[in-house]
Amino acid sequence: MAHLRNYATLPECEVAALAEPRKRTAELVAARYGIDSVYDDHKQMIDNEKLDGIVAVQPFERHAELLPELYDAVGFIFTEKPLALSVDAGKRLLDAAEKKGCIHMVGYHKRSDPAVAYAKRLIEEWRGSGEAGPLKYVRITMPEGDWIQQGLTGLLDAGDEVPQGIPLEGLPSDMDEETGRRYRSFVNYYIHQVNLMRYLMGEPYRVTYGESSGVVMAVESASGIAGIIEMNPYRTTVEWEESVLVAFEKAYIKIELCAPLAVNRTGRVEVYLDRDGEGDPYRKIPSLPWIDAMRQQAVNFVRVCRGEMDPPCDAREALEDLRVSRNYVTARYRS
Repeated sequence: MAHLRNYATLPECEVAALAEPRKRTAELVAARYGIDSVYDDHKQMIDNEKLDGIVAVQPFERHAELLPELYDAVGFIFTEKPLALSVDAGKRLLDAAEKKGCIHMVGYHKRSDPAVAYAKRLIEEWRGSGEAGPLKYVRITMPEGDWIQQGLTGLLDAGDEVPQGIPLEGLPSDMDEETGRRYRSFVNYYIHQVNLMRYLMGEPYRVTYGESSGVVMAVESASGIAGIIEMNPYRTTVEWEESVLVAFEKAYIKIELCAPLAVNRTGRVEVYLDRDGEGDPYRKIPSLPWIDAMRQQAVNFVRVCRGEMDPPCDAREALEDLRVSRNYVTARYRS
């Protein structure tokens, strides 16, 4: 529902084959989306098809085992975030992809949201011109909420059992079980915000503080920009209230993001610029295209496969998200 329905309806993309071990579910999916070739697993598919790219939407604990075989078969891979579970596995994947010359786009869909794209362009414009003064602070607030918002309407599932299949990567061996579980939970959920922080800052950063309740993570960028990620400071049952503040000396950009699976909706941006008494302050709320981040992400991956753009996030940068996450979790739970 997050990926296939988008690729299947893009005129510039042909979904040539499906690898799905649940046979009855595979039949339903292939019938709905007009997919002629259906295989029990990825090995059958890559042995019989000549593909430009592969969308391998699997639990991230399967990436370490699965992806090296796909790197051998195709020039472009898309997976969901994170790159892997452990930093070590992520490094092995990056090395394997680069050795095979395969471009691996990692699915941080927020980078494809039109609201984030608008904000990113303006951030770079202001940093270049100096009009708003220096970039000082980025805050990302991520409450728990309804991340689906009817986005699973039309889900196909025949109820057939999922075969054992590809082995899952275990928790990092140098973490005790409790820390490992907390780390896994963090990279499954908040690594989106870890990645978005770097994207908006435009440079690497390090974790400087994480208090014991797990609500606040403080960071500092390479040039001294301060950042905060607020993790579940409150929760909502119906709403999705993820927000971003990018603060310059004389301006700010506020972003309100949509629920990840919301369809045909984009985020909202508010821009404010103070003119130092040389005129009225400027405020703007731009109208943005009605395309959701997941669909724009699919458009972007097709463009990557066609050589029209670089991946919004590749495996090399996604590895850095694992390093930041590990540093935060191990520092917070160190006894």
